[in-house]
Amino acid sequence: MSAYESLAAFYDELTRDVDYAAFADFYEQLFADAGLRVHSVLDAACGTGSLSAVLAGRGYDLICADQSEEMLAVAAEKLAEISAAEPPLLLCQPLESLDLYGTVDAEICSLDGMNYVPPEELDTVLHRLWLFLEPGGMLVFDVNTPEKLKAMDGEVFLDETEDVYCVWRAEVDAAANACVYGIDLFFARDGLWERAFEEHVEYIHTPDTLRERLLAAGFADVRLYGDRVLTAPRAGEQRVFFTARKPASAGQTQRR
Repeated sequence: MSAYESLAAFYDELTRDVDYAAFADFYEQLFADAGLRVHSVLDAACGTGSLSAVLAGRGYDLICADQSEEMLAVAAEKLAEISAAEPPLLLCQPLESLDLYGTVDAEICSLDGMNYVPPEELDTVLHRLWLFLEPGGMLVFDVNTPEKLKAMDGEVFLDETEDVYCVWRAEVDAAANACVYGIDLFFARDGLWERAFEEHVEYIHTPDTLRERLLAAGFADVRLYGDRVLTAPRAGEQRVFFTARKPASAGQTQRR
């Protein structure tokens, strides 16, 4: 089963501990620290749109892209309740095929969405993000660190609510340089319990590799931060953030 096909219906229940407002606060800190005035934002790999809803509620014009139809269906219901001058635009697109109608002031990819990009697609994804960013605009994304993903090898995790019982196992695939999650979902439907299985793959991207690929894609002023703090990552950090700017003098290349 494709990633987030069955999980989409329960994703928000199982991630109630995620503080999306804190993510939005951090992005706004980064924009302000860079002296960047942001009106339009691409939420890449937006999932169920929880962060998009926070940003839309703060007055940003949102484009929300995700390759999962099921996650976007949940996002559509959520974002329909937001009172905004410009309703968020939802696009069902994988990052490597991103194709917007214009450019945006800033792009975000949150909660390790970039870890889902295979190494062989990384250059393509970063090029697409560069292409649809305004000159002078900022890309912000976070990744699970190699230390975190490698430490999860062999671990089993459990989460449950009144509606779903979720068990997932992590295994590091050294050949693919990735952490593979096997996720079992048990959920009630029509008085019976059903089981679904999904496999998720998060690739282990090192900070040095990401910096190198960002520069190769045309980005500049690449910076690395700790987990939602305006300081460099500490030793053993489990989540790190990257910012990168499109040079103000950069012209738009022809779309491919």
